Amino acid sequence: MTTQGEALSKEVIFDLFSRYVSPPKVRFFQQVGIDFVIGRREGAFLWDVDGRRQLIDCHCNGGVFNLGHRHPELVRTLQESLSALDIGNHHLVSEWRARLGARLAELTPGDLTYTVFGVSGGEAIDLAIKVARGYTGRPRIISARGGYHGHTGLALAAGDEKYRRPFGPMPPGFVQVPFNDLEALDAVMDETTAAVLLETVPATSGIVVPDPEYLPGVRELCDRYGALLIIDEVQAGLGRTGRLWGVEHYQVLPDILVIGKGLSGGLYPITATVLRPPLIRVFEPDPFIHVSTFGGAELGVPVALKVLEITATPDFLAHVRAMAAYFRQAFASLAARHTGLLVRLRQLGLMMGIELPHPQAGPLFSRMAYEAGLLCVYAYNDPRVVQFLPPLTVDRVLAEEIVQRVDQALTVTAQVLAQGKEAGAWSD
Repeated sequence: MTTQGEALSKEVIFDLFSRYVSPPKVRFFQQVGIDFVIGRREGAFLWDVDGRRQLIDCHCNGGVFNLGHRHPELVRTLQESLSALDIGNHHLVSEWRARLGARLAELTPGDLTYTVFGVSGGEAIDLAIKVARGYTGRPRIISARGGYHGHTGLALAAGDEKYRRPFGPMPPGFVQVPFNDLEALDAVMDETTAAVLLETVPATSGIVVPDPEYLPGVRELCDRYGALLIIDEVQAGLGRTGRLWGVEHYQVLPDILVIGKGLSGGLYPITATVLRPPLIRVFEPDPFIHVSTFGGAELGVPVALKVLEITATPDFLAHVRAMAAYFRQAFASLAARHTGLLVRLRQLGLMMGIELPHPQAGPLFSRMAYEAGLLCVYAYNDPRVVQFLPPLTVDRVLAEEIVQRVDQALTVTAQVLAQGKEAGAWSD
């Protein structure tokens, strides 16, 4: 048995993880030849526990590390919190939750006013669905095919079938339609629809940037049928798209906005389900009808406030847009160099996806990117696309280094694909 603080070899770590955490995950990494165990982490970089390999994090855990790993101001803020605060008590009124709720009301679009705090994105989505059903008295929730909202109960029911199927029947009332298709949405909406639940830019579907008229059209349909619009910005929020909230690009006001991942600063988990004023009446008969013991833990609230302070500044958002413009130009050059392999860069700000020609290419590129020193993860619901989410703090020098490594990974990917095609392993 190991003791706390004892240094372990990589072999021992993999053995312990296999025996006590997840044997299938260990087998997966062994099969694909990735023996990385996260050790030191700082800024845009991750180091293997043995110090032999360094990766530039271009996935950021789906936006958790928008400000990089262990951002100095956030670390300092959490250290200060530890001197005075703990989890707090969700039964009681909290100064720190009040402060964060007020700041979110100032920064979120329209009249979004009231915040219910949680720990995970799935929990926050669950609450949004509960509020929609409780407010409207209707059962039906419509979401996008290929979307992803978490692995908890109602969030799982609103997600893609591959996540639901292994766990048996889901609760009734959930319907999926193609994203970016107003006609398909209109065809299933009726007087039983409580809400339409959408990611602004579905990441697990492959960074699908909606047409300019799509989200405004969804808003109009919701108004026509008396349904609520729930926008999931767990990944797209907090500056990732070049604006503080992705929906600002489309001038759409949701009834419920769900925020997560980056709000934690990568240091203390916290999510927010932000509601328009009429919806708070769901809690009027019983203000304790929904509770989250660790949601909005006071220890982490100052970190979330510091995240908002940093990301909401005009200079910060201008920097994100400038880096997005650089990557746009750089990937146009890469596409010219890698014709037939790099189809295009899907992009809204620094929410980006590298589109490749077929499903085998995405996982292979992810593996070759690892060899080139980049952490990239292919989109699980569309493996042609590799999620490309560098920290929002990336500067020009690091961006150029990332592009060089992408170029290297594309070159090797093309070679391996050509060898596989010659051997008959796959065709175009």
